Amino acid sequence: MLVLDQERFDIVALVHEIADAVEMEATAHRITVKVGSGVSQPPVYVFADRRRIGQVVTNLLTNSIKYGREGGCTTISFIDMFDRVMIEVADNGVGIAEKNIPRVFERFFRVDKSRSREQGGTGLGLAIVKNAVILHGGTISVHNNDGGGLCFEFTLRA
Repeated sequence: MLVLDQERFDIVALVHEIADAVEMEATAHRITVKVGSGVSQPPVYVFADRRRIGQVVTNLLTNSIKYGREGGCTTISFIDMFDRVMIEVADNGVGIAEKNIPRVFERFFRVDKSRSREQGGTGLGLAIVKNAVILHGGTISVHNNDGGGLCFEFTLRA
C-alpha cells in the first residue's frame, strides 16, 4: 500500500519550480508558460504529498509542452473552492478528438500511436497522474478548450 507523506505547502511555489525546470524545453518549442495571475499571484496552500503532486504537475506541464502548438502558451491557474483548490493546466495546442477524451487516463493509451517513437513515452503518464490525484482524495478531468488545446483540472485539499 502506498503511503503519502502529506504536508501543508504552497502549490504556487511548487509550480514555479517545475516551470523553471522545464523552461529550456518550453523555449525550444517556443511555448510560453504562465503561472497563476503573474508576479502578484498570492500563495495557495494545499495539504498533500509534495513530491507526488510535483510528479503530477511535471507530467501535465511536459505533456502540454510536448504536444502543444509551436509558439503557443500553457497556463497554470489556481481556483479557491473553499476546502479544495482546483489547479488547471491549459494550453492552446491542437487538443484531441472528443471520442478519445474518456480514454486519456487509461494505461498505455496513446492518442496518436504514430508519434510514439518521435515523442517517446509509454502511455503511462496520465494513468499515474490520475492515480496520484485519486490517492489524495481529489478529482481530475480533461476537456478541449473552446479556442483549441486541452485543459486538465485536478483538485486537492486546501
